[in-house]
Amino acid sequence: MNPWLPGAKVLDLYAGSGALGFEALSRGAAQVDFVEIAPASLAALRANAESLEAGPAAVIHRADALRFIERLEPHAYDVAFADPPYDQDQAAKVAEQWLERPFAGVLGIEHRAGETLPGDGDRRKYGNTVITFYWEDR
Repeated sequence: MNPWLPGAKVLDLYAGSGALGFEALSRGAAQVDFVEIAPASLAALRANAESLEAGPAAVIHRADALRFIERLEPHAYDVAFADPPYDQDQAAKVAEQWLERPFAGVLGIEHRAGETLPGDGDRRKYGNTVITFYWEDR
């Protein structure tokens, strides 16, 4: 089992249908805050939360992800995921925000393989996709 998730407060940015956050809940996260702005994705996210009976552990925010993290205090979350749209520089902007003020102990950002994010994150390549991880305590 992943040592980061049991009892964790998790942030799922650009949540889409919520797959990453719901997986975190299934692995023991105490709460997941889902941040999404697209109406169709919000509808799918709400339907999934209801069908999975996630209850108060799933908190859905209709908000722009970058604006949401601008307001966060350092250490607001234990774990954060971000899966922003490709080719819009949003992955780099999320990384820059975290590097300036780490809002989570660990952050994973999914992005296009040809894109390099700032800082010295740990890059893991899966086909045409890379997930760059940042750890505050490393």
